[in-house]
Amino acid sequence: MNREQMNNRRSAFGLGNHGLRHLRNEYWNLPRDVLYEHILARGEGNLTQGGAIAVTSGKHTARAANDKFIVYEPLTAEEIWWGEYNCPISIEQFNMLLVEMQAYFQSRDVYVQDGFVGISPDQQLPIRIVAEYAWHGLFSVNMFNQPSDDSWYQGHIPEFTVLCAPSFEADPTINGTRSGTFILLNFEQKLCLIGGSAYGGEIKKSIFTALNYYFPKENVLTMHCSANVGQAGDSALFFGLSGTGKTTLSADPGRRLVGDDEHGWSEDGIFNFEGGCYAKVIRLSEEAEPQIYACTHRYGTILENVVFDPATRKIDLNDSSLTQNTRASYPLEYIDNALLEREADHPKNIVLLTCDASGVMPPIAKLSTTQALYQFISGYTAKVGGTEAGVGNAPEITFSTCFGAPFMVHHPSYYARLLKERIEKHQVNCWLLNTGWIGGAFGKGERISIRYTRALLNAALDGSLLESPFVVDPVFGFEVPTRCADVPVDVLDPASSWESPEAYLQAYRDLAGRFVHNFKRFEKDCPQEWLEAGPHLT
Repeated sequence: MNREQMNNRRSAFGLGNHGLRHLRNEYWNLPRDVLYEHILARGEGNLTQGGAIAVTSGKHTARAANDKFIVYEPLTAEEIWWGEYNCPISIEQFNMLLVEMQAYFQSRDVYVQDGFVGISPDQQLPIRIVAEYAWHGLFSVNMFNQPSDDSWYQGHIPEFTVLCAPSFEADPTINGTRSGTFILLNFEQKLCLIGGSAYGGEIKKSIFTALNYYFPKENVLTMHCSANVGQAGDSALFFGLSGTGKTTLSADPGRRLVGDDEHGWSEDGIFNFEGGCYAKVIRLSEEAEPQIYACTHRYGTILENVVFDPATRKIDLNDSSLTQNTRASYPLEYIDNALLEREADHPKNIVLLTCDASGVMPPIAKLSTTQALYQFISGYTAKVGGTEAGVGNAPEITFSTCFGAPFMVHHPSYYARLLKERIEKHQVNCWLLNTGWIGGAFGKGERISIRYTRALLNAALDGSLLESPFVVDPVFGFEVPTRCADVPVDVLDPASSWESPEAYLQAYRDLAGRFVHNFKRFEKDCPQEWLEAGPHLT
């Protein structure tokens, strides 16, 4: 790029507005090709066979959820759902770390990437990522929406900014953090500080956390879900934690992909917040997931913590020696059937994905509206393969409210009421889809075949499953189909695949007890009808 092109991509709202001065080089909104050159020249990554670039994120190969804090200050304090994932830090501690980070950036190169989240001008948050590493610049190009005209950059004023310095660490005894790693969000100053971690997911999810604060206040439901749309224009939402099939199941060659992870639902319909995908790729199969697999061998893709051979440049998607949480970041348009408009009509179906590691939940169940809200607030699943720090190879049973507790800022009932309003207004069919184990718990049973899961999902989305006979589940009360084409009866009836019916029933009742215990946290903020939509133990 020549100097004139570089200047065209520089915003008039300079870095001095963030207190960043005396920098060595400011690289503003570099395009993908130039960022590739910087990454390779700086030794931040390596070229792999096919053109993707491989990077490692260092000691953090997953989100450091315990190191995230939100600034406690008068203007926003009453709106925050304080607790396990929204831990307070004082404005004084935040400002101290901000000053230290501003000093750290002096005499260093910085990569500035401007963009926006949300595709509609009326539902959009202008953002800025200021990063120490060039590969975080490329990550931002892949993940967030970019303008079609360079002149847009000149007038860009961010409404939320992330300062990311992985090599800078806090001093917990001085700064009030739990470790040297920190992710601090300040909603009044519209600023996030990330230090001590290079994991790309921290940047992505910090922006999403900000959206979960700002957008619901504007009557936009923010959702940790994927979305696709059928040939008839029928859209579907897939809520779920990482590892439950959110990305895999939405990447259906028979349907157009709206997005794989984060969406908004406004009065006009659904829309993707992002411009790219951040797919988990450990043991990715070309046969089962051809479109995502193709992206791992494509120029422009970032392969994060994917092992490769430095001699042949071939990647090994089966190698988990760095982490189970290997990732690929790529633009949405790399998926052949992506809906590039990234917005669609109100959904006809909502699918809540759970990975049941106890092996007792049915593979699919139809939910009433109140049952859907109960399951949405509960967010039952299993954490799979190291998406968060401290999660090992074996799945851990968890309840992650709204299927994304670490990113939800308001009380769960706040989001649930918005969801209820939209389900009822648009008469949406709601489903609970289990992608976990049958025939026993993890270690004894086996994971439900993706073939059966897709058959059940397709039948739900095309409406044919509604014609099946249903039975009412005796514990949870939802409706379970007894027939579905191409799915064996013993899969539809998990009790029949256990060696002992008594052991199955005991395990099922134990799981129901966990639901009841977990939901006690939300009782005082939820209507009685929501409480009654949960399991009944007699």
